[in-house]
Amino acid sequence: MRLFKRAKKKDGWLAVAIGRDGVAITSVKRAPEAKPLVHFAQFFPGNSGVETIEKAGREGQAGVRHCTTLLTGGDYQILNVEAPNVPPDEVKTAVRWRLKDILDFPAAEATIDVLDIALDANSRAQQSVFVVAAKNSIIAPRQKLFLDAKVELTAIDIPEMAQRNVSAMLEPEGRGIAMLSFGDDGGLLTVSYRGELYLSRRFDVTLAQLLEPDHDRKHASFDKITLELQRSLDHFERQYSFISVAKLILGPSAVTGLDEYLSSNLYTPVETLNLAALFDLSRTPELADLAQQQRFFLAIGAALRDGEGA
Repeated sequence: MRLFKRAKKKDGWLAVAIGRDGVAITSVKRAPEAKPLVHFAQFFPGNSGVETIEKAGREGQAGVRHCTTLLTGGDYQILNVEAPNVPPDEVKTAVRWRLKDILDFPAAEATIDVLDIALDANSRAQQSVFVVAAKNSIIAPRQKLFLDAKVELTAIDIPEMAQRNVSAMLEPEGRGIAMLSFGDDGGLLTVSYRGELYLSRRFDVTLAQLLEPDHDRKHASFDKITLELQRSLDHFERQYSFISVAKLILGPSAVTGLDEYLSSNLYTPVETLNLAALFDLSRTPELADLAQQQRFFLAIGAALRDGEGA
């Protein structure tokens, strides 16, 4: 199975995000000249076994929707590598050969996909691609889980692409958006421009650390995030000088104080996202709570695959 797969038209996407404490599912319905409607958002606490996925598929009407599931940060590697100078139909083979010396597991045991990184016509940057690689020993059980639950899995997503789907909605004309979100497996920084992903960085700071009641430990995490952001955004500016980053958007969460802290320490404007600004939440009033928005954030992003070609 490809990680990013072309699919026939159905009634949108059902996104299934498997977390440590349960399974979050959601579906987003697009409408012309209106905010996308979050059709439903449900959470099934506990284990993510066959019975839970079967119930999630039933509640989410998986039979009339494409279904995608999200990997978590430790399930795959995303690498920025030089684009091989080969015909398009040979790119994957060439990339897999190159990964032999990069991955920390045999490339022959990997499921891979390749994402182009568009360059400005006048850019002198080396043409590169994102390569997503996951062990077959991770992909196969995930596929089997959905197969056993009788939920047809159309695609397997990664958080970077789900987050890109949301940040693309926020891009000012001709400028890029940096977005930083946090979860159980740490922080995720992305930069999108013209709807494409250009940067992906993982931060070793979890949501639990940011919700730490101890002031000193919490602000130590703030300091670490600030330093990593400065380094990442400076590097990005040097690598992609044709992209002007308009602002840094923090993903929704119950974390307090981080936006003010970053605003006082970064030259980039900082804002915190409330999904109500982008989506119609009239059918999901529970998403008025920012902690609930954080729980469903990446699933909602993955459900925005509707309308994408790949």
